[in-house]
Amino acid sequence: MNRRLIIIISLAVLLISAAFAFCAGRYEMNAGEVFEMLSAVISGKDISDNASLSNLKLVIFEIRLPRIAAALFVGSSLAIAGALMQGVFVNPLVSPKIMGVLSGASFGAALGMLCFTSWVFVQLSSFAFGMLGALLALLISRIYKSTSVLLLVLGGMISGAFFDALLSFVKLVADPNDQLAAIIFWLMGSLAIADNATVLFAGIPAFIVTVGLCFFGKALNVLSMGDDEAMTMGLNAGRMRIIILLLATFVSSLAVVMAGNIGWVGLIIPHIARMTIGPDNRYLLPLSAIFGGIFLLAADTVTRTVFTSEIPLGIITSIIGLPVFAFILKNTHKGWK
Repeated sequence: MNRRLIIIISLAVLLISAAFAFCAGRYEMNAGEVFEMLSAVISGKDISDNASLSNLKLVIFEIRLPRIAAALFVGSSLAIAGALMQGVFVNPLVSPKIMGVLSGASFGAALGMLCFTSWVFVQLSSFAFGMLGALLALLISRIYKSTSVLLLVLGGMISGAFFDALLSFVKLVADPNDQLAAIIFWLMGSLAIADNATVLFAGIPAFIVTVGLCFFGKALNVLSMGDDEAMTMGLNAGRMRIIILLLATFVSSLAVVMAGNIGWVGLIIPHIARMTIGPDNRYLLPLSAIFGGIFLLAADTVTRTVFTSEIPLGIITSIIGLPVFAFILKNTHKGWK
């Protein structure tokens, strides 16, 4: 099948999934009610006297819209970050966690919960330490005046282990009756904390950068041929590798700010996209972003509709991710050829 057609069909599936997610939930609604409410809002009609439409407006604009938007932004950000890192390291087992991003962001959020009462400061702390985790990994590799893949991976492992140790210390000193429970729940990952302010603060920048990263496919194709070949084609491989990793880290940190620590998306979704469309990163990157949005939106819709009490999203992605990764691992080499 034509690769552009695959992307177009995937976008259509994404839009249909979002439309279904709007109507699904404990507060059921149909397309006719949604259309009536939207028509009233657009026309400026006062619906305060209509309890049904007022409740519908509250559910759509204050609860489901930010949550659906966050699911799409988080899923696409983590997926494209995973695809970029796998392409840079030419390694099918790499994900955003390898650069210390998730460990740094998790420690930052836990520290924020320990020191601040405002959720805004918790999110800022998570973002700052997520970026710091990746910068520490890059700094370790630069100590040896090298941007080689091996040293970047080792730097990420050291950075991740360092922030994991700090996170354990924060858990140890946290109040077990209040702070510790909040930290553990956040580390499980959930979109229940997403609101309009969070989407505007973190989701919109993540979406803009994700769209921009879709155009790095050609450079990533050149990097995959090796540093010498990249140099003959006029591309500074070391500099481009660092730029890509920093941008991937940026969107990963914003994803953690919106939803906490959600694993497996950045690892399995690029594999599925690669097996679907092939190794050409010009098509792989946008398809990974689309698949990531569909996957996380579907998982979140299940958590808030199927179960009587909401299960943290990170648990669902892990339950789904483990068998899926075991299944695709046998055939994932096909997508690299």
